[in-house]
Amino acid sequence: MRSLKMQILVLILGSLFLLAVSFMAVLGWYMKDRALAAAIIKAKTDLATCSEIVDRTCPGSWRVEGGLLYKGSVEITNNIPLVDHLAGLTGDTVTFFLGDTRVATTVRGSTGERAIGTKVSSVVARKVLKEGQNYLGQANVVGQIFQTAYRPLRADNGTIVGMFYVGISHNYDQEMIADSLKKMALLGGALTVAVGLLAWFFVQRVIIEPLHNITMSTRDVAAGHLAEKIDVGGPSEIGELAGAFNQMVERLPLSSFSETRPSADDGSGGDVLARICHSLEPKGLPKGLNEATLRQIVVFLSDKAVGPVSAEEVAEGVRLTRVTVRRYLEFLEQCGALKGELKYGSVGRPVKLFSRTGQAVFTDAGAKPRE
Repeated sequence: MRSLKMQILVLILGSLFLLAVSFMAVLGWYMKDRALAAAIIKAKTDLATCSEIVDRTCPGSWRVEGGLLYKGSVEITNNIPLVDHLAGLTGDTVTFFLGDTRVATTVRGSTGERAIGTKVSSVVARKVLKEGQNYLGQANVVGQIFQTAYRPLRADNGTIVGMFYVGISHNYDQEMIADSLKKMALLGGALTVAVGLLAWFFVQRVIIEPLHNITMSTRDVAAGHLAEKIDVGGPSEIGELAGAFNQMVERLPLSSFSETRPSADDGSGGDVLARICHSLEPKGLPKGLNEATLRQIVVFLSDKAVGPVSAEEVAEGVRLTRVTVRRYLEFLEQCGALKGELKYGSVGRPVKLFSRTGQAVFTDAGAKPRE
């Protein structure tokens, strides 16, 4: 990967990717704690809500009669409609305990049957049944982890006769975390793409294009063309590079590009070039043109150009800019060495093609080329 543009883009996008991954990791850790706290709060709220519903629908005190749990006159043991109704309202699992044993529940065991007759964990039993306090937190419910809320059920005399439980599956907080991470991933991906496009535009306009202009102008100088000063924007380093190039252009001796005059019999298009140069003495070539570059283009047209060619084709052959080559081709057209014609295609703007006329037409020595 040798392209500077691609290297910069990979660096920027790679940094953004690492930043996004780090952010997602921190967000996941943060959301885990937040989701756990939210689940506990929900369990606590649902426990209070369900207790209020039970008190209103089943008035009276908690009691045990004949080994069965009652609320007032309503039998709670095996009261499946009641626990299913409460579970449907809250989305939680709901259980009534007689002592430490489930007597009505929506919790199901590994076989898929309701876990009636199973025991609560010893940790919860000690906290609720012995100490008489509510229990909030994670608990193992028939082999599954739930965020739970338990409260003791007291008879009129204050004796604890059982427990009431609501629980939220561990999948609740996991789904909350996954949903948040998914949304953040989509948002982060969109931002990464947007920043990547902006970075590509920035690199192309501010760095790559100025460097390309400097490179092409340097090639013009290397080919013997008296390049004009360049005016490019961009970072200070590119501005310094452009300034150094402009200083080089200013200090190049103009005579260094015309030390060797082509002769009329040296081949490679020298006859045409010699007659052009002779016709322009003593004024020389027009401003901005030089003999070395003109010779290079004439040689290319003489040796390699079989039919009509465009400025772009010549520019590619002599490794100069299309704008520079077009100026020389139009000059040769004015001199009569080339003939230009517009070629119209099916779409787009017309292309000007240049072909050799076989002779150069000039005015008297020292005069301008005949148009």
